[in-house]
Formats: sequence, C-alpha cells, structure tokens
Amino acid sequence: MDRHATAVWSGTLKEGAGKLDAQSGALQGLGYSFKGRFEDESGKSGTNPEELLAAAHAGCFAMQLSHFLAENGTPAEKLDAKAVVTLVPGTGITGSALTLTGTVPGIDAAKFRELADKAKAECPVSRALGAINVSLDARLA
Repeated sequence: MDRHATAVWSGTLKEGAGKLDAQSGALQGLGYSFKGRFEDESGKSGTNPEELLAAAHAGCFAMQLSHFLAENGTPAEKLDAKAVVTLVPGTGITGSALTLTGTVPGIDAAKFRELADKAKAECPVSRALGAINVSLDARLA
C-alpha cells in the first residue's frame, strides 16, 4: 500500500511559500511557509511539516491502541491522543511527545498503560520515528 502527497515550493526559503496536496483530498492547496514553520508560535499562519507529522503520529497511535484494546476485550469509548513534535533549528526534529486520555470501560490503569506502551512501540509512525525520542504520558479519564 502506498500513499502520496505533493509539495510545490516557490521562491527562497524565507520569502517563498508552498502548497501541499494529499492523495485523499484532505489537503488541497494547503499553504505553508518559513514564517509558519519557524516564526509564528501561534501556529495560525499556516501548516508545517512538523504539525503534519504530529497529526500522523497521534492518529496512528490512537488507531493502534484502539486495536489492542479491542483485542483485550476492552474496546475504548474514546481515545484523546496528542503528539507534540519538537524541532530544534539547526539540529532537526528531536522528539515526539504523545499524551493520551482514554475512556475505556472495564480496564485497570496498569493494563491500560501496558497496551498504550505497546501501541507507542508498534504503531507504524512511531517505528518510522525510531531516530528520535518518542515519549508517552497516558492516563484513564
């Protein structure tokens, strides 16, 4: 299975701008820029590769955990996952910090943590991020 996205960039690094498109149509002409990546801490001036990586990581992790919870006989009512990807200019992406709050009837905290740790280790995006630190803070609601 292959998935694709395209990026078109025009201009210099600092003055230029780009547009992103994804195979699914979820991204169509989505703008990104130097300002949105390195200068605008509010995140309101457009997307950036790190934000998209964070979305992919949170989504993949939540899906993987939902599978493990269902296999355990304790399907989740809700998994609220967030990933914060850290970019250090001049160094690169140094980590992805996952936080999770789960509403999972019939499971104790220890088993929930065990399955969350397993999902963190085994989700395909976590595996792809093997060169950086991936952390997890998981709790039941």
